[in-house]
Amino acid sequence: MQPAKTPVAMDDTPRPALLAGVDVGGTKIAAVLVSRSGEVIASDTQPVPAQGGGAVLRAVAAMLESLEHEAGSRVTALGLGAAGIIDSGTGTVLAASELFTDWVGRRIGTELESLIERPVTVANDVNAFLVGETRWGALSGARNALGVMLGTGVGGAIMLDGRLFEGPSGGAGEIGHTPRHSDHRCTCGGVGHLETVASGRSIGLRYAERTGGSPLTGEETARRAAAGDPAALAVFHDAGRALANAVLTAGTLFDVDHVVIGGGVANAWEFWGPAFDATVAENPPVSRRPLTVRLATLTNPAIGAATLALDAVDSTGATA
Repeated sequence: MQPAKTPVAMDDTPRPALLAGVDVGGTKIAAVLVSRSGEVIASDTQPVPAQGGGAVLRAVAAMLESLEHEAGSRVTALGLGAAGIIDSGTGTVLAASELFTDWVGRRIGTELESLIERPVTVANDVNAFLVGETRWGALSGARNALGVMLGTGVGGAIMLDGRLFEGPSGGAGEIGHTPRHSDHRCTCGGVGHLETVASGRSIGLRYAERTGGSPLTGEETARRAAAGDPAALAVFHDAGRALANAVLTAGTLFDVDHVVIGGGVANAWEFWGPAFDATVAENPPVSRRPLTVRLATLTNPAIGAATLALDAVDSTGATA
């Protein structure tokens, strides 16, 4: 059922025009309202509904309505970063992992526009993350960059000469699905993808294999690494080496010299970092140009999605 569109209560206080950003991940939906400068005015996080794609979009619409009431202002446009391979031209999900029910084939941009009656711009969630970090975050001003998100899965994005490079099918930069990192089956059905050793889910599984115990979350594995657990430290060491090799391959192919790494699993970078740095030092880019690697500074992935809305508004000459 479509949520009721209750008018936003307004007073006479002048308020800046706002933009909305929403990030739909494997387990949660994050939403923000931001100003043109990237200042977060209001935010919310909710679990992803288990009922499928339609329920996810209705949840997004309800979150937007709630945030607009909190801010006392109506947004001009919304940017949606969504997991999976996205045709950004049509807002259609072309492919997604088994974690997403009833997601593939949906024109999520069109569906969400009908719910909120505002323009919606859709992109892969990591593309949105990279645009945000090069505009307002760790790589502000960079024009050639690789973005990597370490979360429930592993996502990637490429920016060349200041523009996202999506490829003809929207799959460019999907570093998490590069092969030959293990013998394990990926959530996408492939074998040996980076995601099988470097996602939060996989880190917990690899720890269980080493110890003979039950699978843990990536967060719990990190806590055990912090306590000095050798098996947990070894899992992060392997993940760090695999990630570095994938980053070096992508960096060499596209000649990018800036990398930003984000996502919840990156919060344990102290355990990834030593193996990652050592691997990069062993195999420097063939250009010999130093590779700048930084952790994301935007505190919410939905902030990056808001840049999609800002770019769309600016390209049409609308006021926001």
